Amino acid sequence: MSGERTAIVERGSRTSIVVRGDARDVRFVRAMAAATGLEPPVAPGTTAHHLLDAVLWLGPDEWLVVSETQPGHALASRMQQALQGLHAAVIDVSDARVVYAVTGAHARDVLAKGCALDLHPRAFSLGQCASSLLAEVPVLIHQRSAEPCFELYVARSVGEYVRAWLRAAVREHLHASGGSSP
Repeated sequence: MSGERTAIVERGSRTSIVVRGDARDVRFVRAMAAATGLEPPVAPGTTAHHLLDAVLWLGPDEWLVVSETQPGHALASRMQQALQGLHAAVIDVSDARVVYAVTGAHARDVLAKGCALDLHPRAFSLGQCASSLLAEVPVLIHQRSAEPCFELYVARSVGEYVRAWLRAAVREHLHASGGSSP
C-alpha cells in the first residue's frame, strides 16, 4: 500500500478459533504450542505470529487463534486433541466474524473517528490487539503490520454497517484534508 491512500479491504476467509485455558499451566502452554506452533501470549493486548498464523490475547484465559492457511475444522480438531484432558475449551468462530483491513498512512486517523483507543504508534504498535468499540460496534483491532495495517474482527451481522461506516470515514477524512477520493 502506498503513501497517502487509505484502503478498506475485506479479507478472505479466515480461520478463527477461540481458546480458553490457564496460561499458568505448563501443559496447556505446551499443548497450544504443539497444535499451533505458537505459545499463547500472556501480556494484555499482545500477539504471537508465525507466517500467516497468529494468536491474539483476548483476556487472561482467552485467546483468538487465527490462520489464513489452515481450515477451521482441522485446526480446531488438532487443538481439541492437544488439549484433551486439560481444563480448556476450543470453539471455532470462523463463520461468526468478518475481517476488514484498514491500511495506509491515514488508517489511524480514520479509525480514530469512531474508536476511543489511543492508536498512536507510541501507544498501539505492530503486533498489538485490543477489543473496543468502533462506531458503537464491538470490534477486535489488531495492528498486523507497521505500514500501518489494522485488521478489524467484526460480528458478521454488523459487518456491512462497519464497512459502510469505514468508507464514509475515509471520504470524510479526505474531504477534511483536501485529498482526492480513494
